[in-house]
Amino acid sequence: MKTLLILRHAKSSWADAGQADFDRPLNKRGRQSAPLIGQEIRERGITPWLVLSSTALRARLTTELVNAESGFTGQTVFEQDLYLAPPETYLERLRWLGGEANPAMVVGHNPGLEMLVGMLTGQHASFPTAALAIVDLPIDAWSELRSNTPGRLVDLVLPREL
Repeated sequence: MKTLLILRHAKSSWADAGQADFDRPLNKRGRQSAPLIGQEIRERGITPWLVLSSTALRARLTTELVNAESGFTGQTVFEQDLYLAPPETYLERLRWLGGEANPAMVVGHNPGLEMLVGMLTGQHASFPTAALAIVDLPIDAWSELRSNTPGRLVDLVLPREL
């Protein structure tokens, strides 16, 4: 059994209309929400072994804030290809992990992450900023992960509910 944490980046700022989407930072709400998710991860005892994150600024900042609060001591891999990626790209990257990483966490963007949760669990729910889906997968190694792997949505954690 593997556990996958799927985290959408926290709320980003639109204050600078001329700023490239890739370079948008977190706004105040995002800077408050991300640590709450990290605390929740720590309290549940599901601190990831490895984190795969988009290289977009808002995803990187979310990753750093969550990791700092979760007690994370593993490796974070920032992947350019995860910026606005479709679910298949996340699956491909996860398959590279082999067998030891558990739990693993991906940090990225919608609609790809919302689609990934739906693909793996059959449950389609709104996936707002800083939402964390906890998914159990009936696999022994990440290389076994496929789009039709019948995962179970353990919980959908929303920062506004913490």
